Amino acid sequence: MSSAIQMLRNEAGEPGVLHRPVYRVLQAHHAQMATVHMRDLFAADPARFERFSLRVGGLLLDYSKNRITGDTMSLLVRLAEEADVAGWRERMFTGEKINNTENRAVLHVALRNRSKQPMRVDGEDVMPKVSAVIGRMATFAEQVRSGEWRGYTGKRITDVVNIGIGGSDLGPQMVCQALKPYHHPQLKAHFISNVDGAHVQEILEALNPETALFIVSSKTFATQETMTNAHHAREWFLARALATRHVARHFVAASTNRHAVAAFGIDPAHMFEFWDWVGGRYSLWSAIGLSIVLAVGAERFVELLEGAHEMDGHFRHAPLEQNMPVILALLGVWYNNLFGAESHAILPYDHYLSSLPAYLQQADMESNGKSVSRDGKVVDYSTGAIVWGASGINGQHAFYQLLHQGSRMIPADFIVSVEPHTELQAHHDILFAHFLAQTEALMRGRTRGETLLEMGSPEGDSAQTGQFVQHKVFDGNHPSNALLLQKLTPHALGMLIALYEHKIFVQGVIWNLNSYDQWGVELGKQLASRILPELQAAAPVTGHDASTSALINHYRRMRQPHAGL
Repeated sequence: MSSAIQMLRNEAGEPGVLHRPVYRVLQAHHAQMATVHMRDLFAADPARFERFSLRVGGLLLDYSKNRITGDTMSLLVRLAEEADVAGWRERMFTGEKINNTENRAVLHVALRNRSKQPMRVDGEDVMPKVSAVIGRMATFAEQVRSGEWRGYTGKRITDVVNIGIGGSDLGPQMVCQALKPYHHPQLKAHFISNVDGAHVQEILEALNPETALFIVSSKTFATQETMTNAHHAREWFLARALATRHVARHFVAASTNRHAVAAFGIDPAHMFEFWDWVGGRYSLWSAIGLSIVLAVGAERFVELLEGAHEMDGHFRHAPLEQNMPVILALLGVWYNNLFGAESHAILPYDHYLSSLPAYLQQADMESNGKSVSRDGKVVDYSTGAIVWGASGINGQHAFYQLLHQGSRMIPADFIVSVEPHTELQAHHDILFAHFLAQTEALMRGRTRGETLLEMGSPEGDSAQTGQFVQHKVFDGNHPSNALLLQKLTPHALGMLIALYEHKIFVQGVIWNLNSYDQWGVELGKQLASRILPELQAAAPVTGHDASTSALINHYRRMRQPHAGL
């Protein structure tokens, strides 16, 4: 038994998420690990890959290139146990209202529940309603995809435009891009989110009102950005169609506000419902995913749900030490709270996954970007990481320099598929070679001696040991995870997304956060509502801080440069 584990057993308990006995032992263990190089860990343990890798279905996680030992993982698992991850996990799956600030259940897992087992909120089994909406989405999508659903002039639909913001945009857009090889050949998917007029105008310019179908994705049907774009699209459509009755053939809604939907001109029969226990950034599995169903068909959408459901089952039932989302979450806590790592890179080596980093930015940073604990106390420890990234090969020629030789630790997830969707196997072999090379280079680095040998000069040769040699030395010891998919199918994508959803949940539990509210988003919205009419006011604005008031007045002058000023 290691001294760290023995020390843990001798500790007395104390309150606080990261002030538990195990955390203090982790701090002592970190002091021992701080100078350990992964090169030495691999040299000492030929079976390291087998010890620190895990396969769930068609998804392989290799986490051996992390600054960990068996003791590290034992201590981290104990941290998850002391934070009651298993208990919180069961509360989520059984429909308890773990979103305590909004008094809501968090049950997006019910949206992809393929087991036929009941899932309850307030005692009601929600599965009949979930199944009914999925059935309605499938029926509608088939009408559009088959050409049965026609526009107001009798032409078939060729373009589907999702109008949403945040989770009502990022999730469906990411999935539609990831599953592009499965798209209907006669339907193009478009996404409008930015209230910048250039975005909506750019999309509309490429469309024909007679063949375009718009999905207005807004739970309340009152989100300012979404409804501004939706009304502009409606005006653009009516400029050609003229009669408001035609709106019902070209606009549908993913919403819960039947009255507002009908007032817009959408037939309530084509309003696809979801519920308050579906958080926005976890909503692609719901009616918000209608654009996905239209793009790839109901059968593929169900495969996406089935993949997520498989990961849900693994997460719910696997022991913590063999649980893929839990392992990823604990590694993140290890680097965030013990090593002081402030960010985490998502690096998909797959063109179709190029939107995954942006999707996970919202999923993670909006969930765990909190400095107040679940019980309303200001935390005194680091919480959510800054999530960023880009597709791998492009990133290599952009920011990998900082990963390799920068002064910050940046843990990274490398994601790749074994089988490509193209027949360009030589291209894919090059891609996969770079994927492997980068994880190895980050781990191993290159010593001064190795650098000199590569330069053709033995160590100690004064002619070659000048100041420039050090520029080619890499410290290595940078942690990374490798995630391998057999192929980027709907099922595999569902597993991958659910993996990250549950990772985020586990970290929120360990940090004692409510990962399912987003009050930090609301203040800016409130202030924007106050400022908007002031942009049209006749008198100079003075009601804000000096900077904001001056910028408002400056904007007004610059917008009307010839108004006598």
